[in-house]
Amino acid sequence: MKKVEKNKNNEIKKKKSTEKNKKDSVPQDNIIKEKFKALKRKINNFIHNPKPYFRRLRDIIVNNKLFVVFVILNVLNAAVLRAFVLGSHTIFDFDTILADLTFVLLIGSFTHLFREQGKFIYMFIVTVLLSAICVINSSYYTFYSEFSSISQLSTAQFITDVGDAVVENVLEPKDLIYILSPIILLFLHYVYKKKDYKYLHTIRRNRNGFIGTICIAIGTGIIFAFTLTGTDISRLTKLWMRESVVEKYGIYIYHVNDLVKSLEPKFAALFGYDSALKEFNEFYSDVKQPATNEFTGIFEGKNILVIHGESMQNFLIGLEFNGQEVTPNLNKLAAKGMYFNNFYSQVHIGTSSDTEFTLNTSLMPASIGTAFVDYADKEYVSIPKLLKEKGYYSFAMHANKGNFWNRRTMHLNLGYDHLYAKDEFVIDEEIGLGLSDVSFFKQAVQKLKTITEEHDKYYGTFIMLSNHTPFSDVEKYGEFDVDIKETVINPETGKEEVISHPYMEGTKLGNYFKSAHYADYALGIFFDELEKERLLDNTVVIFYGDHDARLDQSEYERLYNYDITTDDIKDEDDPTYIDFNEYEYELNRKVPFIIWSKDSDMEPVTYSYPMGMYDVMPTLGNMFGFYNKYALGHDIFNVKDDNIVIFPTGNWLTKDLYYNSNKEEYYNYTFDKTSDTPNNFVVSQKMIDDNNQKVDKILAVSNNILVYDLIRNSKK
Repeated sequence: MKKVEKNKNNEIKKKKSTEKNKKDSVPQDNIIKEKFKALKRKINNFIHNPKPYFRRLRDIIVNNKLFVVFVILNVLNAAVLRAFVLGSHTIFDFDTILADLTFVLLIGSFTHLFREQGKFIYMFIVTVLLSAICVINSSYYTFYSEFSSISQLSTAQFITDVGDAVVENVLEPKDLIYILSPIILLFLHYVYKKKDYKYLHTIRRNRNGFIGTICIAIGTGIIFAFTLTGTDISRLTKLWMRESVVEKYGIYIYHVNDLVKSLEPKFAALFGYDSALKEFNEFYSDVKQPATNEFTGIFEGKNILVIHGESMQNFLIGLEFNGQEVTPNLNKLAAKGMYFNNFYSQVHIGTSSDTEFTLNTSLMPASIGTAFVDYADKEYVSIPKLLKEKGYYSFAMHANKGNFWNRRTMHLNLGYDHLYAKDEFVIDEEIGLGLSDVSFFKQAVQKLKTITEEHDKYYGTFIMLSNHTPFSDVEKYGEFDVDIKETVINPETGKEEVISHPYMEGTKLGNYFKSAHYADYALGIFFDELEKERLLDNTVVIFYGDHDARLDQSEYERLYNYDITTDDIKDEDDPTYIDFNEYEYELNRKVPFIIWSKDSDMEPVTYSYPMGMYDVMPTLGNMFGFYNKYALGHDIFNVKDDNIVIFPTGNWLTKDLYYNSNKEEYYNYTFDKTSDTPNNFVVSQKMIDDNNQKVDKILAVSNNILVYDLIRNSKK
């Protein structure tokens, strides 16, 4: 019996083997032809009778209706964010919608692997997270004109110190529209659950649904991939122009890529080091010490007092309300010294700390994270270190917490001998974020007297605080009206009387003027105290604004187009209407840079050369006798009008134009808008391409120095 069964099994095996061999013997071309025929039959069936297919699609949607809602809500949220931040024209960008859809489908596909209630919980959690991403980026862009980054988790500890600024100056009603998505999803879940008894049964675990959703996502992803250009891919990998990445890839893929880039410093030793070092060596191989000029060594051996003017913009200088200057003391300083009125701070997400970093090292801010927080352990060539070699004592004073922006650690790394922080000041008067500038400067002068007694030469940085957003301590700023006062004849009495028009009163920008006026008043007290203690002798004072006030473009509309007769904004058809467009707004973000010495014989001069914060170190180096081989900026008196100012976004500026890398368009800001005849400046594509290559190279080299610690490692 056993033998028979064995033979029978052998016969079955032979039969299967024969069938398999027959199947294998069928030519591959025939199999492909059969598949094409089957596909053709399905297409013909759909064309001649599409109803069954639509019924099937309807059934799939009905059986997965909450999932469909989940996909629509999250894709819609991303589109609304683009519309609010980048402009309404982006809301219907087909390729970006495909990118968002691909991401949402991929992350949503896991829904099908859960059972019943777990499906909803998963979709709800994902929707909450994606909505939070939209809220954060919407509000963050309002303040920084930039999208947020995962790397900012390392700076989250500093948010509590500027909490009022976030609430008052950043969050707006539009930023909360995204939270409707999880609310709608929750509402529909309970509606379906209550009205449709089949609902829970139709949302059971479905592996075919999981695979099918992934296939659809792959399909939309492939279609999206065909829309990409080499430039699009380059922008994704470099992540300098975040706007363009979000505009093309959507906010979700942007953050996935940002997460990968944020982890890059952690794996610096494993990936890209050799190529980064090679690029670094090639870049600096031809660097030579700059030529001398008329300012070489003019301040050598003098003390240096650097004043870090919080949020002080250049357009404040010379601005008046009712004959009263907003910044009378800065106006005097600019009129007496070397005043650079086309100067930009080049900050990124590190704001004030980026300014300190770039000024002291002539490197660009970090493209991911902040230099002060994420790269505080790297080696840099800095002003304090170079001055230490010349016998200088270096210090900084700031009445905020010493660990804010990781200053205590980073200042030590930059070569400062001491940071006088909040714990070394008496907090006897508070304005805004902390100690008032008036009290700060008075106490700082007393500390400076001691420093002068103990050290022959010093380099000191004084970081102001009161003029920090949200500019809401109006009652503490002192009297300064930002209305318009007009003298008129009273028709009834025939006598003169003064009437007021509100103008900038009650606006954020108006409050900024009041705050800046107070900060300028404190600056005047500082100079008086320095003069009284004879601390301005043999000393050079350097003043700079650290960055702009971070106010919306819309805030300036009333400033430039106020109609006194209607107490409203002028109509755009009005011949006196000033078009304060997005490029004028960007150009208006410049800050003042002033060099002045009581002992100098130099004539006061205003310079309009395009200049950035990274040009400060080489310019001062020429004047004080120190040199940094790794400086990315230039001595402004060697390059003058040929200088280029680079921004961390990839945008750049020359003496004639501002170039937006994201939009790939330029704005000729020297064009005389009152004339029908354009100026003689001609923009060539070669000039644009050459500058773009230069910008890419400098940003790459600067970022590699931070990520791979190349200054230290190149010495090995």
